[in-house]
Amino acid sequence: MAENQHALLVVGEDGSINGTNGDALAAALTDHTDFCGGDGGAEAENGQDDGPTIDIIINNVVASYSTRCHLDLRRIAMDGKHVEYKREHGMCNMKIRRPYTTATIWSSGKITCTGATSEEACKIAARRFARQLQRMGFKVKFSNFRIVNVLGTCILPFKIKISNFSRKYPEHASYEPELHPGVTYKIKEPKATLKIFSTGSITVTAPCVANVQSAIEHIFPLVLEFRTDDQDIDKNLLENETKFIRKQRGIVKPKRPVMNYEDYEEFDSDDSEGSFDSDESQD
Repeated sequence: MAENQHALLVVGEDGSINGTNGDALAAALTDHTDFCGGDGGAEAENGQDDGPTIDIIINNVVASYSTRCHLDLRRIAMDGKHVEYKREHGMCNMKIRRPYTTATIWSSGKITCTGATSEEACKIAARRFARQLQRMGFKVKFSNFRIVNVLGTCILPFKIKISNFSRKYPEHASYEPELHPGVTYKIKEPKATLKIFSTGSITVTAPCVANVQSAIEHIFPLVLEFRTDDQDIDKNLLENETKFIRKQRGIVKPKRPVMNYEDYEEFDSDDSEGSFDSDESQD
């Protein structure tokens, strides 16, 4: 395996996304193989591996849906399993193990599901929460299911001069080191927000998994221009970024208590589901 080349984006099925369109990333990698010091043509002719892959890991998928009925939160807390009733906030949390997810339930019938690592797993978890409520006697109809937010991360195999990067793209990038150790880069199409760190770590929030991959493909050729060696990066900056990433990554709970269903950031979506069929097993 060549150490100085970077391969096309390859993503696993569980905990990561399946690559569908890697043309932009492949082109960027091909254009910069000379900078990396490798001979891509010779590697390809010899049938050798292209090099280390860049995986996009999906840390959290948030979805919302409706049960189309009023839900008695006190009754759910008394009869349900793994339920935490938060009376002061007017909601309760229910958890399941497979897939490991948490549902936030309001009495209006609105539910949000967090913690899944794929859109498919998120929908399965949402239906299992609805099934448990139905077994308690509620007339649940599974409807208006939609993915509202996806958190993805990846680590590039090089360091980045984020200060120079932010100065070149001031219309999209915002860098305030006193407030946040990374660069905030916003993309309008496809809609996504990226947090870029000098360590090469990138965090992406988007309305769907496909947008996460498209955002990485979009940003890769831009940050590749500002790649640098370890000695060119301030060690204190690297330490602060590492602490920040460890603290933030993997946290699926909101920074503040969610008082209302509308507090969750939502994106436009026309996707919806039909009524919940009580005869279909979802266990």
